[in-house]
Amino acid sequence: MTFSRNAWEAAAGLTLLATMAVGAVLYFRRKRPTEDELERERRRFLSQTGRLVDGMLLDVREMETESGRSLTMLEYSYRSSGVDYECSQDISALRDIVDTAQMRAGFPCSVRYQTGSPQNSIVIAEGWSGLRTSLPTFPITDDRDDPESNALKA
Repeated sequence: MTFSRNAWEAAAGLTLLATMAVGAVLYFRRKRPTEDELERERRRFLSQTGRLVDGMLLDVREMETESGRSLTMLEYSYRSSGVDYECSQDISALRDIVDTAQMRAGFPCSVRYQTGSPQNSIVIAEGWSGLRTSLPTFPITDDRDDPESNALKA
């Protein structure tokens, strides 16, 4: 039993059409990620690959949305390539990781941002935190009692 060229072309076309139909059905019925899953993935990506710079905490705010949901927003600023950025991050999902009562405006922090898109930035993620527990302290030395430093001044 031999098939003509037209029969093979018709079978290949029907197979291709059926494959495309199955692919379209699977594509449209796939599970789409939720907004929380997308935000978690963004934080994971930035905590692993983001560029690290120094920043400053500006404020921690509690806000209510129209739907009645409470948001905790962390506002911070940083500088990248001579440009100042002021951003905010929703840390409502990270309340078990960080204590907002200990955050103070004016404290320094570390910020991770995406190279090429510096406005995409974070201060806190599940596996990383740019918050500092206190202001940096520097050792105080008394130069009056050190004979070597007095000799250098003379």
